[in-house]
Amino acid sequence: MDFVVFCYNTNPHNIEGWADWGETEVTIPRILVVDDDPDMRQMMTQFMRQNGTIALPAATEAEVMIHLDGGRIDLILLDVMLGDENGLEICKRLRGEQDVPIIMVSALSADHQRMEGYEVGADDYIAKPFNPDLLLARIKAVLSRARRSSSLVHRRNTQTFEFTGWIYDAKRDELMSPDAVQVALSRRETALLQTFLANPHIPLTRDEIIAALDVTGETPQTGEAAGRAIDVLVGRLRSKIERNPKDPQIVKTERGVGYVFASDVEVGKP
Repeated sequence: MDFVVFCYNTNPHNIEGWADWGETEVTIPRILVVDDDPDMRQMMTQFMRQNGTIALPAATEAEVMIHLDGGRIDLILLDVMLGDENGLEICKRLRGEQDVPIIMVSALSADHQRMEGYEVGADDYIAKPFNPDLLLARIKAVLSRARRSSSLVHRRNTQTFEFTGWIYDAKRDELMSPDAVQVALSRRETALLQTFLANPHIPLTRDEIIAALDVTGETPQTGEAAGRAIDVLVGRLRSKIERNPKDPQIVKTERGVGYVFASDVEVGKP
């Protein structure tokens, strides 16, 4: 078993700071800890509970599915080597039907092994032995990114979004204007609109928008060019949904940050 030193918080109900963990309200994250080693599983579960999460243990893929079917799971800590099971294969199967963030945990730390984790859909990969504070920081980052990236895949076939008289039907992938005129959007414009609809009144940086487009498979270029590409893309979306694109009232520029979707959004069934 890999040796990891866990420093426990003396307050088992500590939720201080969860508003900084990517939550608009103090919602306690539900973390699924998947490890076939009972000692490691118990230590990680206890550590996560002492640091303000609801931590649930699992040792097999079957137990993972029971938890996923039984209630909300916000993030999975998934060991790569699970006895007779393979964490990478489990991650790959989960990615076929789930959008829950997954952090792979493994003693295998070579670059190609990390790449295998990312290739099957892991959101992050942390090597054992690890600093527990680093684990908490990585969990915080993944949870925040997941919220800001607006993982809409799980609900895009079941919801409509209404804003300022506009209606976006996610199931049909159709946008209807207040005048009942259907407006055509490109794939990247649609991905950008979905990102804004999932994050109303939340200022988003260009990097956060880029991460959200990466979730939808519509990643622009990287680096400085990506930021310029986002500005162009926002301009194209504004030209289709704003009454006056030169004086935008829906997608506003947040000086020093990026952009904010300034309209209320009502979510409903189609």
